[in-house]
Amino acid sequence: MEKLVLVKVGGKIVEEADTLKQLLRDFSSIEGYKVLVHGGGRSATKVAAQLGIESQMVNGRRITDAEMLKVVTMVYGGLVNKTIVAGLQALGVNALGLTGADMNLMRSVKRPVKDIDYGFVGDVKEVNAGLLANLIAQGVVPVLAPLTHDKQGNLLNTNADTIAGEAAKALAAYFDVTLMFCFEKKGVLRDEADDDSVIPELDRQMFQQYVAEGIIQGGMIPKLENAFQAIDAGVRQVVITRASDIDKQVGTRIF
Repeated sequence: MEKLVLVKVGGKIVEEADTLKQLLRDFSSIEGYKVLVHGGGRSATKVAAQLGIESQMVNGRRITDAEMLKVVTMVYGGLVNKTIVAGLQALGVNALGLTGADMNLMRSVKRPVKDIDYGFVGDVKEVNAGLLANLIAQGVVPVLAPLTHDKQGNLLNTNADTIAGEAAKALAAYFDVTLMFCFEKKGVLRDEADDDSVIPELDRQMFQQYVAEGIIQGGMIPKLENAFQAIDAGVRQVVITRASDIDKQVGTRIF
């Protein structure tokens, strides 16, 4: 099986000209087949404010009403996505910007209302990986925006980590997939206060032990649980690293 690297990068890095430039250079130097998944939350919040639309967040997740859906569609699918595509083209990478609606790539259902109504937020149900794999095999580099659709004509705001995880799982049937999540830190840390205390490798047993000992805690737990779900679904390895290290294969390797 051919190797494929799927990189998920947060909004913060792609929203500032200097860090974006560096990221695109590093991403373009990854050899072989690759896919980029991006966020863009801070830009969406900023544009919404300029339009007089208030951003509502619950536990770090955006409430997406009808007006906010217009903003995230413009920002994620337009401004952020096409800026990345243009930057990659300048580096000789034949990038193609896509949302989940394009080619029916990702179909979602609107998140059911339990304690909180998140509005137009999608939970991914189906990934059309065959079409995506065909594009990749032709030398196209997909750049995926965090938007999906419900096949009823509605776009849905969808968490970028979820987009990356679901795309990686579906593409594992066609490629030997490495999924990379980029953070501000060098990897999963043994000690939050020490940036150099990176845990180089993690399997499920070690993960459970570190959680029990309180070494891994908080928001890192669900991120790592998602990583192990990707491994269970056929992804070869998940790497958690800094954006500036994506071409160096360093950080925490999860297998």
